[in-house]
Amino acid sequence: MGILEGKRILVTGVLTESSIAFSVAKMAQEEGAQVVLTGFGRLSLVERIAKRLPEPPPVIELDVQNTEHLDSLADRVGEHVGGLDGVVHSIGFAPQSCLGGNFLNTPWEDVATALHVSTYSFKALAQACLPLMKEGGAIVGLDFDASKAWPVYDWMGVAKAGLESCSRYLARDLGGHGIRVNLVAAGPLRTMAAKSIPGFTEFEDSWPGKAPLGWDLGDTVPAAKACLALLSDWFPATTGEIVHVDGGVHAIGG
Repeated sequence: MGILEGKRILVTGVLTESSIAFSVAKMAQEEGAQVVLTGFGRLSLVERIAKRLPEPPPVIELDVQNTEHLDSLADRVGEHVGGLDGVVHSIGFAPQSCLGGNFLNTPWEDVATALHVSTYSFKALAQACLPLMKEGGAIVGLDFDASKAWPVYDWMGVAKAGLESCSRYLARDLGGHGIRVNLVAAGPLRTMAAKSIPGFTEFEDSWPGKAPLGWDLGDTVPAAKACLALLSDWFPATTGEIVHVDGGVHAIGG
């Protein structure tokens, strides 16, 4: 039996095989979970990627800025599973003006989009899934350490700081429902999201050398394993936590 045997997990953000979310969905199935995916925009692409999983799961459309999508999510997910034991939030977006060293010149309209999609959506997704989590469970979000001002990350760094705060408030308010809320702060990976960040090579060039354990920019498995552990029953009293999966860079000065 796998550590997620019999659990029903909703995974957002699967867009390519290089994404952490894809690794989470794949390994969750291998560990015994029933998986449902959400997709946004290029839904046919998500459906095509879903067929590469061990067992092709259902794919549900979800735009986290669309109130109708959120309001109907529980019903639409409920058509495939009777409830949820876990939710993975792997959603983030910022317009180009929010990244790449343009911090002082970014207009509010673009910042608002970044905060809506990358920060507020964590709360919105949790609330939308709450009717399906009557027996408790776990919500896990994907983070990038927001304790520092990183090169080129700019307003997405601010959005991640908000995500970290949001997770603590969700942990407070959902604890009474038996729901644990935690984040996995992964190091930089060569995902589609990373490719959209101008100057990402600054991370690629320096991170592996700084990490005490080393760091493979192409390996999403360590971060996915952390997500699976937090979704499982092996962390029954852990909530409001940020688990760093970055080779140890967050702990090293300089």
